[in-house]
Amino acid sequence: MSISAADAPIGVFDSGVGGLSVLRAIRAELPAEDLLYVADSGYAPYGDRDAGFIEDRAAAIAGFLLDEGVKAIVVACNTATVVAIEKLRAWCPLPVVAIEPAIKPAARMTRSGVVGVLATRQTLASANVARLCAAYGQDIDILLQPCPGLVEQVEKAELDSPASRALLEAYLAPLLAAGADTIVLGCTHYPFLLPLVREIVGPDRAIIDPAIAVAKELARRLGNQRAPASRPDPARTRFLSSAAGSSASAVVSALWGSSVVVEPVQVRPIAATG
Repeated sequence: MSISAADAPIGVFDSGVGGLSVLRAIRAELPAEDLLYVADSGYAPYGDRDAGFIEDRAAAIAGFLLDEGVKAIVVACNTATVVAIEKLRAWCPLPVVAIEPAIKPAARMTRSGVVGVLATRQTLASANVARLCAAYGQDIDILLQPCPGLVEQVEKAELDSPASRALLEAYLAPLLAAGADTIVLGCTHYPFLLPLVREIVGPDRAIIDPAIAVAKELARRLGNQRAPASRPDPARTRFLSSAAGSSASAVVSALWGSSVVVEPVQVRPIAATG
């Protein structure tokens, strides 16, 4: 299948299952498109990995998606975006749409002048986040809160367990104490914890998940490559995971909201990042 064909699939990947929050936004925005999702759960979380490892994995998965004939790639992982997106876009011949912490809209939205950002350590330590803070944090306080352990909870589909609640309470407490009225979910895993976050922060604080904006940008970038809404066959969504064992299907089904089959995949490094 030609990668430029309107009926070619869209490739989406994340360090694990968190990118399903972006995938569901894409499915809502582009209901006629075939989607191919790769969860690199065998190597999750990326947040505590070094930059070279993340760059290599992003390149390997993008190469795999190219071989699968996709027409666009969505990096549904904040850590992979802030670490690897520039090198990925330098060699990938397709449109590459990526997600990053929504610091810009949060800065515009805050009334108290204090924004809290929940993300992985690697994301928060990146040059991209430093750039966003410098550009939009001149007149406000942007509090960066690393959240070790949260990705692992979502990877187990433990969305409302006592352990997940305890982690979130610990990470949100200093942000709330500092007066943050806007909370940025800076990891695609975290929207699955949104009900718990809302319960902890209360109804009066804004919580920002940029998945919808990513889906709309993807639609814009596809332009005339979009699949026709009147296509004869229903759109397909394929799920692949680098995690071993049968638990992958159970976790993805729990997060996706319906029973799905997750295919095992081995994504090997490629020499295309130079």
